[in-house]
Amino acid sequence: MKYYFKIPALVLFVFLLNCSSSKTLSDTTEKPATEAVENETSVTEAAADEEMIASPAEDWHLESPDTDPYYGTGTEKAYTELLADKKPKKKVIVAIIDSGSDIDHEDLYANAWVNRDEISDNNEDDDNNGYIDDIHGWNFIGGPDGSNLEYDTYELTRLYRAAKEQYEDADPDDLSEDELAGYNEYKKLKDAYQSKLMEAQQMGAQIGGIARALNAAHQFFGVSDIYSVTAEQLAPSEDDQAMAQQLKQLVSAFRDNGIKESDIEDATDEVESMTQYYLNLDYDERSIVGDDYEDLSNRYYGNNDVIGVHNSHGTHVAGIVGAGRDNSVGMNGIANVELMIIRTVPDGDERDKDVANAIRYAAENGADIINMSFGKSYSPYKEYVDAAIKYADSVGVLMIHAAGNDGDDIDTAANYPSRYYNDGGMAANWITVGASSWQEDQGLAAPFSNFGAKNVDLFAPGVDIYSTFPDNDYNAISGTSMAAPVVSGVAALIMTYYPELSTQQLREVILNSVTIPEQAEVVKPGSQTGELVPFSSLSVTGGIVNVTEALKLAEKTVNGN
Repeated sequence: MKYYFKIPALVLFVFLLNCSSSKTLSDTTEKPATEAVENETSVTEAAADEEMIASPAEDWHLESPDTDPYYGTGTEKAYTELLADKKPKKKVIVAIIDSGSDIDHEDLYANAWVNRDEISDNNEDDDNNGYIDDIHGWNFIGGPDGSNLEYDTYELTRLYRAAKEQYEDADPDDLSEDELAGYNEYKKLKDAYQSKLMEAQQMGAQIGGIARALNAAHQFFGVSDIYSVTAEQLAPSEDDQAMAQQLKQLVSAFRDNGIKESDIEDATDEVESMTQYYLNLDYDERSIVGDDYEDLSNRYYGNNDVIGVHNSHGTHVAGIVGAGRDNSVGMNGIANVELMIIRTVPDGDERDKDVANAIRYAAENGADIINMSFGKSYSPYKEYVDAAIKYADSVGVLMIHAAGNDGDDIDTAANYPSRYYNDGGMAANWITVGASSWQEDQGLAAPFSNFGAKNVDLFAPGVDIYSTFPDNDYNAISGTSMAAPVVSGVAALIMTYYPELSTQQLREVILNSVTIPEQAEVVKPGSQTGELVPFSSLSVTGGIVNVTEALKLAEKTVNGN
Protein backbone atom coordinates (compact mmCIF):
# COMPACT_ATOMS: atom_id res chain seq x y z
CA MET A 1 0.00 0.00 0.00
CA LYS A 2 1.30 3.41 -0.96
CA TYR A 3 0.65 5.66 2.03
CA TYR A 4 0.26 8.83 0.02
CA PHE A 5 -2.71 9.59 2.23
CA LYS A 6 -0.26 10.55 4.99
CA ILE A 7 1.56 13.27 3.11
CA PRO A 8 -0.41 14.90 0.25
CA ALA A 9 -0.45 18.30 1.97
CA LEU A 10 3.21 17.91 2.85
CA VAL A 11 4.18 17.30 -0.77
CA LEU A 12 2.48 20.54 -1.80
CA PHE A 13 4.00 22.29 1.21
CA VAL A 14 7.52 21.21 0.23
CA PHE A 15 6.90 22.50 -3.28
CA LEU A 16 5.73 25.89 -2.02
CA LEU A 17 8.71 26.19 0.28
CA ASN A 18 11.20 25.29 -2.42
CA CYS A 19 9.64 27.67 -4.95
CA SER A 20 9.44 30.70 -2.72
CA SER A 21 13.09 31.36 -1.93
CA SER A 22 16.53 30.86 -3.36
CA LYS A 23 17.53 29.17 -0.10
CA THR A 24 16.30 25.60 0.40
CA LEU A 25 15.44 23.82 3.61
CA SER A 26 18.22 21.34 3.02
CA ASP A 27 20.69 24.23 3.30
CA THR A 28 19.89 24.48 7.01
CA THR A 29 23.10 24.02 9.01
CA GLU A 30 24.26 25.99 12.02
CA LYS A 31 21.74 28.72 11.27
CA PRO A 32 18.61 26.78 10.35
CA ALA A 33 16.15 28.56 8.10
CA THR A 34 12.95 27.84 6.26
CA GLU A 35 11.51 28.98 3.00
CA ALA A 36 9.31 32.06 2.88
CA VAL A 37 5.91 30.90 1.65
CA GLU A 38 4.39 33.18 -0.95
CA ASN A 39 1.07 34.79 -0.01
CA GLU A 40 1.38 33.30 3.44
CA THR A 41 -1.21 34.42 5.99
CA SER A 42 0.06 34.83 9.51
CA VAL A 43 -1.61 33.16 12.46
CA THR A 44 -2.67 36.51 13.89
CA GLU A 45 -4.16 37.59 10.56
CA ALA A 46 -5.98 34.27 10.23
CA ALA A 47 -7.43 34.63 13.71
CA ALA A 48 -8.76 38.04 12.80
CA ASP A 49 -10.47 36.72 9.69
CA GLU A 50 -13.72 35.12 10.78
CA GLU A 51 -14.26 33.60 7.33
CA MET A 52 -11.01 31.63 7.44
CA ILE A 53 -10.76 28.28 9.18
CA ALA A 54 -7.52 26.38 9.60
CA SER A 55 -9.14 22.94 9.88
CA PRO A 56 -12.63 21.51 9.44
CA ALA A 57 -15.05 20.03 11.93
CA GLU A 58 -14.39 16.36 12.62
CA ASP A 59 -17.64 15.33 10.95
CA TRP A 60 -17.50 17.81 8.09
CA HIS A 61 -18.00 15.11 5.47
CA LEU A 62 -21.38 14.26 7.05
CA GLU A 63 -22.68 17.82 7.01
CA SER A 64 -25.10 19.24 4.50
CA PRO A 65 -23.67 20.70 1.27
CA ASP A 66 -25.96 23.73 1.61
CA THR A 67 -24.42 24.65 4.97
CA ASP A 68 -21.30 26.83 4.78
CA PRO A 69 -18.41 26.30 4.59
CA TYR A 70 -18.35 22.65 3.48
CA TYR A 71 -19.54 20.60 0.55
CA GLY A 72 -20.40 17.59 2.70
CA THR A 73 -22.58 14.61 1.89
CA GLY A 74 -25.72 15.60 3.79
CA THR A 75 -25.68 12.37 5.79
CA GLU A 76 -26.90 13.77 9.10
CA LYS A 77 -29.61 15.79 7.35
CA ALA A 78 -30.74 12.62 5.61
CA TYR A 79 -31.17 10.78 8.90
CA THR A 80 -33.08 13.59 10.60
CA GLU A 81 -35.24 14.80 7.72
CA LEU A 82 -35.71 11.89 5.34
CA LEU A 83 -35.21 8.66 7.29
CA ALA A 84 -36.57 9.50 10.75
CA ASP A 85 -39.93 7.81 10.05
CA LYS A 86 -38.59 5.04 7.85
CA LYS A 87 -37.45 1.59 8.87
CA PRO A 88 -34.45 -0.07 7.26
CA LYS A 89 -35.40 -2.91 4.94
CA LYS A 90 -32.05 -4.65 4.44
CA LYS A 91 -28.79 -5.22 6.25
CA VAL A 92 -26.21 -4.39 3.64
CA ILE A 93 -22.84 -6.16 3.53
CA VAL A 94 -19.89 -4.00 2.48
CA ALA A 95 -16.63 -5.77 1.70
CA ILE A 96 -13.55 -3.75 2.67
CA ILE A 97 -10.72 -5.03 0.48
CA ASP A 98 -7.78 -3.35 2.14
CA SER A 99 -4.89 -3.76 4.58
CA GLY A 100 -7.03 -5.45 7.23
CA SER A 101 -9.22 -3.76 9.82
CA ASP A 102 -9.21 -3.73 13.60
CA ILE A 103 -12.62 -5.33 14.09
CA ASP A 104 -12.02 -5.34 17.85
CA HIS A 105 -12.23 -1.54 17.77
CA GLU A 106 -14.89 -0.06 20.07
CA ASP A 107 -16.60 1.59 17.08
CA LEU A 108 -16.38 -1.36 14.66
CA TYR A 109 -16.85 -4.66 16.49
CA ALA A 110 -20.65 -4.46 16.54
CA ASN A 111 -20.78 -4.07 12.75
CA ALA A 112 -18.26 -6.73 11.78
CA TRP A 113 -19.71 -9.24 9.33
CA VAL A 114 -20.17 -12.73 10.75
CA ASN A 115 -20.23 -15.79 8.52
CA ARG A 116 -23.02 -17.62 10.30
CA ASP A 117 -22.46 -20.77 8.24
CA GLU A 118 -19.00 -21.19 9.73
CA ILE A 119 -18.21 -22.49 13.23
CA SER A 120 -15.47 -20.44 14.83
CA ASP A 121 -12.06 -21.98 15.52
CA ASN A 122 -12.95 -25.60 14.75
CA ASN A 123 -10.39 -25.79 11.92
CA GLU A 124 -13.10 -26.96 9.53
CA ASP A 125 -14.53 -25.47 6.36
CA ASP A 126 -18.11 -25.76 7.58
CA ASP A 127 -19.74 -23.87 4.72
CA ASN A 128 -17.56 -25.55 2.05
CA ASN A 129 -16.50 -22.27 0.47
CA GLY A 130 -12.84 -23.23 0.46
CA TYR A 131 -11.82 -21.06 3.43
CA ILE A 132 -11.42 -22.50 6.91
CA ASP A 133 -12.86 -20.53 9.85
CA ASP A 134 -13.53 -17.43 7.75
CA ILE A 135 -15.73 -15.87 10.42
CA HIS A 136 -15.26 -12.19 9.54
CA GLY A 137 -13.69 -12.43 6.08
CA TRP A 138 -10.30 -13.59 4.80
CA ASN A 139 -6.61 -12.68 4.68
CA PHE A 140 -5.00 -13.31 1.30
CA ILE A 141 -1.59 -12.07 2.44
CA GLY A 142 -1.31 -14.28 5.50
CA GLY A 143 0.57 -17.55 5.91
CA PRO A 144 -0.93 -20.94 6.80
CA ASP A 145 0.90 -20.77 10.13
CA GLY A 146 -0.91 -17.54 11.07
CA SER A 147 1.96 -15.23 10.07
CA ASN A 148 1.38 -12.10 8.01
CA LEU A 149 3.02 -10.40 5.07
CA GLU A 150 3.71 -6.82 6.16
CA TYR A 151 5.56 -5.27 3.24
CA ASP A 152 5.77 -5.84 -0.48
CA THR A 153 7.43 -4.09 -3.39
CA TYR A 154 5.84 -1.86 -5.99
CA GLU A 155 4.50 -3.71 -9.01
CA LEU A 156 6.99 -1.66 -11.01
CA THR A 157 9.82 -3.11 -8.93
CA ARG A 158 8.61 -6.67 -9.49
CA LEU A 159 8.27 -6.17 -13.24
CA TYR A 160 11.63 -4.44 -13.56
CA ARG A 161 13.35 -7.13 -11.49
CA ALA A 162 12.01 -9.88 -13.75
CA ALA A 163 12.89 -8.00 -16.94
CA LYS A 164 16.33 -7.11 -15.61
CA GLU A 165 17.17 -10.75 -15.00
CA GLN A 166 16.24 -11.55 -18.59
CA TYR A 167 17.55 -8.58 -20.55
CA GLU A 168 20.21 -6.73 -18.56
CA ASP A 169 23.09 -8.38 -20.40
CA ALA A 170 21.27 -8.85 -23.70
CA ASP A 171 22.63 -7.48 -26.98
CA PRO A 172 19.66 -6.04 -28.91
CA ASP A 173 21.38 -6.92 -32.20
CA ASP A 174 21.15 -10.61 -31.31
CA LEU A 175 17.46 -10.62 -30.34
CA SER A 176 14.50 -11.89 -32.31
CA GLU A 177 11.57 -9.57 -33.06
CA ASP A 178 9.63 -10.88 -30.04
CA GLU A 179 12.69 -10.68 -27.81
CA LEU A 180 13.40 -7.16 -28.98
CA ALA A 181 9.88 -6.11 -27.92
CA GLY A 182 10.61 -7.53 -24.48
CA TYR A 183 13.96 -5.76 -24.39
CA ASN A 184 12.34 -2.42 -25.25
CA GLU A 185 9.78 -2.95 -22.47
CA TYR A 186 12.68 -3.63 -20.10
CA LYS A 187 14.24 -0.27 -21.04
CA LYS A 188 10.93 1.50 -20.31
CA LEU A 189 10.63 -0.24 -16.95
CA LYS A 190 14.21 0.64 -16.10
CA ASP A 191 13.59 4.33 -16.83
CA ALA A 192 10.39 4.33 -14.78
CA TYR A 193 12.07 2.55 -11.88
CA GLN A 194 15.06 4.88 -11.81
CA SER A 195 12.73 7.89 -11.96
CA LYS A 196 10.77 6.56 -8.99
CA LEU A 197 13.97 5.91 -7.06
CA MET A 198 15.21 9.45 -7.72
CA GLU A 199 11.84 10.82 -6.61
CA ALA A 200 12.17 8.96 -3.31
CA GLN A 201 15.70 10.25 -2.80
CA GLN A 202 14.68 13.84 -3.52
CA MET A 203 11.70 13.62 -1.20
CA GLY A 204 13.92 12.20 1.51
CA ALA A 205 16.28 15.16 1.17
CA GLN A 206 13.41 17.66 1.28
CA ILE A 207 11.78 16.10 4.31
CA GLY A 208 15.14 15.89 6.04
CA GLY A 209 15.54 19.63 5.52
CA ILE A 210 12.12 20.33 7.00
CA ALA A 211 12.91 18.11 10.00
CA ARG A 212 16.11 20.05 10.66
CA ALA A 213 14.23 23.34 10.39
CA LEU A 214 11.66 22.05 12.89
CA ASN A 215 14.41 21.27 15.35
CA ALA A 216 15.69 24.82 14.91
CA ALA A 217 12.17 26.14 15.58
CA HIS A 218 11.97 24.12 18.80
CA GLN A 219 15.18 25.72 20.02
CA PHE A 220 14.30 29.22 18.87
CA PHE A 221 10.83 29.31 20.46
CA GLY A 222 11.74 27.11 23.43
CA VAL A 223 8.98 24.52 22.75
CA SER A 224 8.83 20.79 22.15
CA ASP A 225 5.99 21.12 19.62
CA ILE A 226 5.50 24.05 17.24
CA TYR A 227 1.77 24.10 17.96
CA SER A 228 2.74 25.38 21.40
CA VAL A 229 4.11 28.58 19.89
CA THR A 230 1.87 31.51 20.82
CA ALA A 231 0.44 34.14 18.47
CA GLU A 232 2.51 36.71 20.34
CA GLN A 233 5.70 34.80 19.57
CA LEU A 234 4.73 34.60 15.90
CA ALA A 235 3.94 38.30 15.55
CA PRO A 236 6.44 39.98 13.20
CA SER A 237 8.92 42.39 14.75
CA GLU A 238 11.16 45.04 13.27
CA ASP A 239 14.02 43.47 15.20
CA ASP A 240 13.60 40.07 13.54
CA GLN A 241 16.69 38.77 11.83
CA ALA A 242 16.38 36.60 8.71
CA MET A 243 16.39 33.36 10.70
CA ALA A 244 13.62 34.58 13.02
CA GLN A 245 11.47 35.63 10.05
CA GLN A 246 11.90 32.28 8.36
CA LEU A 247 11.17 30.24 11.47
CA LYS A 248 8.00 32.24 12.10
CA GLN A 249 6.99 31.61 8.50
CA LEU A 250 7.64 27.90 8.96
CA VAL A 251 5.38 27.62 11.99
CA SER A 252 2.67 29.72 10.33
CA ALA A 253 2.89 27.61 7.18
CA PHE A 254 2.47 24.39 9.16
CA ARG A 255 -0.61 25.75 10.90
CA ASP A 256 -2.22 27.31 7.85
CA ASN A 257 -1.73 24.12 5.81
CA GLY A 258 -2.97 21.85 8.60
CA ILE A 259 0.35 20.01 8.80
CA LYS A 260 1.46 18.39 12.06
CA GLU A 261 4.92 17.43 13.17
CA SER A 262 3.74 13.83 13.12
CA ASP A 263 3.19 14.23 9.36
CA ILE A 264 6.93 14.79 9.00
CA GLU A 265 7.60 11.64 11.00
CA ASP A 266 5.10 9.70 8.86
CA ALA A 267 6.65 11.05 5.68
CA THR A 268 10.11 10.08 6.90
CA ASP A 269 8.87 6.55 7.57
CA GLU A 270 7.25 6.46 4.13
CA VAL A 271 10.43 7.43 2.33
CA GLU A 272 12.40 4.87 4.33
CA SER A 273 9.85 2.21 3.35
CA MET A 274 10.19 3.19 -0.29
CA THR A 275 13.91 2.50 -0.29
CA GLN A 276 13.91 -0.43 2.13
CA TYR A 277 10.91 -2.28 0.71
CA TYR A 278 8.91 -0.81 -2.18
CA LEU A 279 11.87 -0.11 -4.49
CA ASN A 280 14.26 -2.72 -3.13
CA LEU A 281 15.07 -5.16 -5.94
CA ASP A 282 16.32 -7.71 -3.43
CA TYR A 283 13.24 -7.70 -1.20
CA ASP A 284 10.71 -10.52 -1.65
CA GLU A 285 8.82 -12.02 1.27
CA ARG A 286 5.96 -13.59 -0.70
CA SER A 287 7.08 -16.98 0.60
CA ILE A 288 5.31 -16.07 3.87
CA VAL A 289 1.97 -16.58 2.13
CA GLY A 290 2.92 -20.10 1.10
CA ASP A 291 1.25 -20.13 -2.32
CA ASP A 292 2.69 -20.61 -5.78
CA TYR A 293 2.16 -17.06 -6.96
CA GLU A 294 2.39 -18.02 -10.61
CA ASP A 295 -0.44 -20.54 -10.18
CA LEU A 296 -3.53 -18.41 -10.72
CA SER A 297 -5.80 -21.43 -10.36
CA ASN A 298 -4.98 -21.62 -6.66
CA ARG A 299 -7.57 -19.46 -4.88
CA TYR A 300 -7.45 -21.07 -1.48
CA TYR A 301 -4.46 -19.77 0.45
CA GLY A 302 -3.90 -17.32 3.30
CA ASN A 303 -5.54 -17.37 6.74
CA ASN A 304 -8.51 -15.98 8.64
CA ASP A 305 -6.68 -13.15 10.46
CA VAL A 306 -8.51 -10.12 9.03
CA ILE A 307 -6.90 -7.73 11.52
CA GLY A 308 -3.35 -8.51 10.46
CA VAL A 309 -0.59 -5.91 10.81
CA HIS A 310 -0.21 -2.34 9.51
CA ASN A 311 -3.99 -2.09 9.40
CA SER A 312 -4.48 1.63 10.08
CA HIS A 313 -5.54 2.29 6.48
CA GLY A 314 -8.16 -0.46 6.39
CA THR A 315 -9.41 0.42 9.87
CA HIS A 316 -9.89 4.04 8.83
CA VAL A 317 -11.70 3.05 5.63
CA ALA A 318 -14.02 0.67 7.48
CA GLY A 319 -14.99 3.36 9.99
CA ILE A 320 -15.96 5.84 7.30
CA VAL A 321 -18.43 3.34 5.88
CA GLY A 322 -19.78 1.72 8.99
CA ALA A 323 -18.53 2.84 12.38
CA GLY A 324 -21.30 2.56 14.96
CA ARG A 325 -23.78 5.40 14.83
CA ASP A 326 -25.01 7.21 17.93
CA ASN A 327 -23.24 4.77 20.26
CA SER A 328 -21.65 7.51 22.40
CA VAL A 329 -18.11 6.64 21.30
CA GLY A 330 -15.83 8.00 18.64
CA MET A 331 -17.55 9.03 15.41
CA ASN A 332 -20.48 8.14 13.20
CA GLY A 333 -20.14 6.01 10.11
CA ILE A 334 -22.40 6.78 7.18
CA ALA A 335 -24.47 3.59 7.28
CA ASN A 336 -25.41 0.75 9.60
CA VAL A 337 -23.87 -2.16 7.71
CA GLU A 338 -22.00 -5.41 8.10
CA LEU A 339 -18.30 -4.99 7.33
CA MET A 340 -16.72 -7.96 5.57
CA ILE A 341 -12.96 -7.56 5.96
CA ILE A 342 -10.72 -8.97 3.24
CA ARG A 343 -7.03 -8.34 3.90
CA THR A 344 -5.28 -8.01 0.54
CA VAL A 345 -3.13 -4.87 0.53
CA PRO A 346 0.31 -4.80 2.20
CA ASP A 347 2.62 -1.85 2.68
CA GLY A 348 3.60 -1.64 -0.97
CA ASP A 349 1.59 -2.65 -4.05
CA GLU A 350 -1.16 -5.23 -3.88
CA ARG A 351 -0.82 -8.21 -6.23
CA ASP A 352 -3.28 -9.00 -9.02
CA LYS A 353 -3.82 -12.57 -7.88
CA ASP A 354 -4.84 -11.45 -4.39
CA VAL A 355 -7.08 -8.66 -5.70
CA ALA A 356 -8.90 -11.03 -8.03
CA ASN A 357 -9.42 -13.64 -5.34
CA ALA A 358 -10.58 -11.00 -2.85
CA ILE A 359 -13.21 -9.72 -5.30
CA ARG A 360 -14.42 -13.27 -5.91
CA TYR A 361 -14.53 -14.03 -2.20
CA ALA A 362 -16.64 -10.94 -1.55
CA ALA A 363 -19.05 -11.65 -4.38
CA GLU A 364 -19.43 -15.35 -3.56
CA ASN A 365 -20.03 -14.74 0.13
CA GLY A 366 -22.80 -12.20 -0.07
CA ALA A 367 -21.21 -8.75 -0.31
CA ASP A 368 -23.54 -6.14 -1.80
CA ILE A 369 -20.83 -3.50 -2.18
CA ILE A 370 -17.06 -3.80 -2.54
CA ASN A 371 -14.86 -0.89 -1.49
CA MET A 372 -11.43 -0.79 -3.12
CA SER A 373 -9.23 1.98 -1.70
CA PHE A 374 -6.06 0.93 -3.48
CA GLY A 375 -4.52 1.09 -6.93
CA LYS A 376 -1.37 0.96 -9.01
CA SER A 377 -0.04 1.78 -12.46
CA TYR A 378 0.82 -1.75 -13.63
CA SER A 379 -1.31 -4.90 -13.78
CA PRO A 380 0.58 -7.88 -15.25
CA TYR A 381 -2.26 -10.34 -14.57
CA LYS A 382 -5.08 -8.02 -15.54
CA GLU A 383 -7.01 -10.77 -17.32
CA TYR A 384 -7.34 -12.61 -14.02
CA VAL A 385 -8.60 -9.49 -12.26
CA ASP A 386 -10.95 -8.82 -15.18
CA ALA A 387 -12.49 -12.26 -14.78
CA ALA A 388 -13.19 -11.63 -11.10
CA ILE A 389 -14.70 -8.21 -11.84
CA LYS A 390 -16.89 -9.75 -14.54
CA TYR A 391 -18.17 -12.28 -12.03
CA ALA A 392 -18.95 -9.67 -9.39
CA ASP A 393 -20.60 -7.51 -12.01
CA SER A 394 -22.74 -10.41 -13.19
CA VAL A 395 -24.16 -11.03 -9.71
CA GLY A 396 -24.96 -7.37 -9.12
CA VAL A 397 -22.22 -6.29 -6.73
CA LEU A 398 -21.51 -2.55 -6.78
CA MET A 399 -17.75 -1.98 -6.97
CA ILE A 400 -16.39 1.36 -5.76
CA HIS A 401 -12.78 2.27 -6.50
CA ALA A 402 -10.57 5.12 -5.33
CA ALA A 403 -9.24 7.16 -8.26
CA GLY A 404 -5.71 7.42 -6.81
CA ASN A 405 -3.49 10.09 -5.29
CA ASP A 406 -0.99 11.06 -7.98
CA GLY A 407 -2.72 14.21 -9.29
CA ASP A 408 -3.00 12.49 -12.69
CA ASP A 409 -5.60 12.50 -15.44
CA ILE A 410 -6.53 8.82 -15.50
CA ASP A 411 -8.23 9.24 -18.85
CA THR A 412 -4.65 8.92 -20.11
CA ALA A 413 -2.57 7.64 -17.16
CA ALA A 414 -2.77 3.93 -16.32
CA ASN A 415 -4.70 3.12 -13.15
CA TYR A 416 -5.65 -0.37 -11.94
CA PRO A 417 -7.92 -2.13 -11.17
CA SER A 418 -10.00 -0.77 -14.01
CA ARG A 419 -13.59 -1.11 -15.13
CA TYR A 420 -12.34 -1.71 -18.69
CA TYR A 421 -11.58 -5.27 -19.77
CA ASN A 422 -8.60 -6.21 -21.90
CA ASP A 423 -10.84 -8.17 -24.25
CA GLY A 424 -13.32 -5.29 -24.68
CA GLY A 425 -16.32 -4.00 -22.75
CA MET A 426 -16.46 -2.77 -19.20
CA ALA A 427 -18.05 -3.38 -15.82
CA ALA A 428 -21.51 -1.83 -15.50
CA ASN A 429 -21.69 -1.75 -11.70
CA TRP A 430 -18.59 0.35 -11.04
CA ILE A 431 -17.94 3.83 -9.62
CA THR A 432 -14.56 5.60 -9.56
CA VAL A 433 -14.20 8.35 -6.96
CA GLY A 434 -11.98 11.44 -6.76
CA ALA A 435 -11.37 13.41 -3.56
CA SER A 436 -12.78 16.83 -2.71
CA SER A 437 -11.61 19.12 0.07
CA TRP A 438 -13.46 20.86 2.90
CA GLN A 439 -12.45 24.15 1.31
CA GLU A 440 -15.22 25.70 -0.77
CA ASP A 441 -12.94 27.97 -2.80
CA GLN A 442 -10.39 27.20 -5.50
CA GLY A 443 -8.97 24.46 -3.26
CA LEU A 444 -12.17 22.39 -3.51
CA ALA A 445 -10.50 19.61 -5.51
CA ALA A 446 -7.93 17.81 -3.37
CA PRO A 447 -4.48 18.68 -4.79
CA PHE A 448 -3.41 15.03 -4.78
CA SER A 449 -6.55 13.54 -6.35
CA ASN A 450 -6.51 11.82 -9.71
CA PHE A 451 -9.22 13.03 -12.06
CA GLY A 452 -10.72 12.27 -15.45
CA ALA A 453 -13.65 13.55 -17.47
CA LYS A 454 -14.33 9.99 -18.64
CA ASN A 455 -12.89 7.69 -15.98
CA VAL A 456 -13.70 9.42 -12.68
CA ASP A 457 -17.43 9.35 -12.03
CA LEU A 458 -17.72 11.86 -9.20
CA PHE A 459 -15.90 13.39 -6.28
CA ALA A 460 -16.49 12.86 -2.55
CA PRO A 461 -15.00 14.29 0.64
CA GLY A 462 -11.46 12.97 1.00
CA VAL A 463 -9.43 15.57 2.91
CA ASP A 464 -9.08 15.51 6.71
CA ILE A 465 -11.63 12.72 7.13
CA TYR A 466 -11.94 11.71 10.78
CA SER A 467 -12.39 7.99 11.36
CA THR A 468 -11.34 4.95 13.32
CA PHE A 469 -7.72 3.96 13.89
CA PRO A 470 -6.35 0.79 15.51
CA ASP A 471 -6.52 0.24 19.26
CA ASN A 472 -9.65 2.33 19.85
CA ASP A 473 -8.02 5.41 18.42
CA TYR A 474 -9.26 7.96 15.85
CA ASN A 475 -7.48 10.15 13.34
CA ALA A 476 -8.11 12.48 10.41
CA ILE A 477 -6.26 11.60 7.20
CA SER A 478 -6.63 12.36 3.52
CA GLY A 479 -6.76 10.53 0.21
CA THR A 480 -9.06 9.18 -2.45
CA SER A 481 -8.83 6.15 -0.16
CA MET A 482 -11.14 8.13 2.14
CA ALA A 483 -13.40 9.43 -0.64
CA ALA A 484 -14.23 5.94 -1.95
CA PRO A 485 -15.66 4.65 1.37
CA VAL A 486 -17.71 7.84 1.65
CA VAL A 487 -19.44 6.77 -1.57
CA SER A 488 -19.60 3.15 -0.40
CA GLY A 489 -21.33 4.34 2.77
CA VAL A 490 -23.76 6.46 0.76
CA ALA A 491 -24.54 3.51 -1.52
CA ALA A 492 -25.06 1.25 1.49
CA LEU A 493 -27.39 3.76 3.15
CA ILE A 494 -29.54 4.01 0.04
CA MET A 495 -29.61 0.24 -0.39
CA THR A 496 -30.58 -0.20 3.26
CA TYR A 497 -33.83 1.72 2.71
CA TYR A 498 -34.40 1.01 -0.99
CA PRO A 499 -33.27 -2.55 -1.67
CA GLU A 500 -35.80 -2.67 -4.53
CA LEU A 501 -33.35 -0.69 -6.65
CA SER A 502 -31.25 -2.75 -9.03
CA THR A 503 -27.51 -2.23 -8.74
CA GLN A 504 -27.56 -0.28 -11.99
CA GLN A 505 -30.37 1.92 -10.69
CA LEU A 506 -28.46 2.49 -7.45
CA ARG A 507 -25.43 3.62 -9.41
CA GLU A 508 -27.53 5.98 -11.53
CA VAL A 509 -29.23 7.42 -8.44
CA ILE A 510 -25.85 8.26 -6.91
CA LEU A 511 -24.45 9.80 -10.09
CA ASN A 512 -27.60 11.75 -10.99
CA SER A 513 -27.97 13.44 -7.60
CA VAL A 514 -24.57 15.05 -7.09
CA THR A 515 -23.99 18.53 -5.74
CA ILE A 516 -22.75 20.89 -8.43
CA PRO A 517 -20.48 23.36 -6.60
CA GLU A 518 -20.94 27.09 -6.95
CA GLN A 519 -17.16 27.31 -7.19
CA ALA A 520 -16.85 26.89 -10.95
CA GLU A 521 -13.05 26.91 -11.20
CA VAL A 522 -10.57 25.12 -8.96
CA VAL A 523 -6.86 24.55 -8.87
CA LYS A 524 -6.18 21.57 -11.08
CA PRO A 525 -5.03 18.57 -9.01
CA GLY A 526 -1.34 17.95 -9.45
CA SER A 527 -0.71 21.45 -10.79
CA GLN A 528 2.48 23.10 -9.57
CA THR A 529 1.53 26.46 -11.07
CA GLY A 530 -1.95 26.93 -9.60
CA GLU A 531 -3.62 26.33 -12.97
CA LEU A 532 -7.38 26.82 -12.75
CA VAL A 533 -9.81 24.46 -14.47
CA PRO A 534 -13.58 24.00 -14.30
CA PHE A 535 -14.48 21.60 -11.50
CA SER A 536 -16.98 20.11 -13.96
CA SER A 537 -14.08 18.96 -16.17
CA LEU A 538 -12.60 16.68 -13.53
CA SER A 539 -15.24 13.94 -13.59
CA VAL A 540 -18.15 12.52 -15.56
CA THR A 541 -20.80 14.17 -13.38
CA GLY A 542 -18.85 17.28 -12.43
CA GLY A 543 -20.20 16.99 -8.91
CA ILE A 544 -19.81 15.78 -5.32
CA VAL A 545 -21.79 12.91 -3.83
CA ASN A 546 -24.98 14.01 -2.03
CA VAL A 547 -26.86 11.35 -0.07
CA THR A 548 -29.83 13.60 0.74
CA GLU A 549 -30.61 14.20 -2.91
CA ALA A 550 -29.78 10.58 -3.75
CA LEU A 551 -32.37 9.35 -1.25
CA LYS A 552 -34.96 11.67 -2.75
CA LEU A 553 -34.18 10.33 -6.21
CA ALA A 554 -34.29 6.75 -4.90
CA GLU A 555 -37.77 7.39 -3.48
CA LYS A 556 -38.90 8.80 -6.79
CA THR A 557 -37.37 5.92 -8.73
CA VAL A 558 -39.02 3.28 -6.56
CA ASN A 559 -42.40 4.88 -5.90
CA GLY A 560 -42.67 7.40 -8.70
CA ASN A 561 -43.39 10.38 -6.45
